[in-house]
Amino acid sequence: MSEAELIFTALAELSTRQIAENDKAIGMSENVIAGKKGGSVAKNARMELEQNTGKNVITNENYLPPKKDKK
Repeated sequence: MSEAELIFTALAELSTRQIAENDKAIGMSENVIAGKKGGSVAKNARMELEQNTGKNVITNENYLPPKKDKK
């Protein structure tokens, strides 16, 4: 992952945790809502950065190389 991808992932996680704590989310259904809200925060920030820089944040670096067969 690139540096920017790591930062936006951390932003999504932090936002989700703080929203869940603020909403006093309990259980899966309430935490799913907090997760969507937190992900939206990071998505909006990423889209704004991409719009202002003209560069994509998402790279091919976040994919694992193909698995080699062991014989």
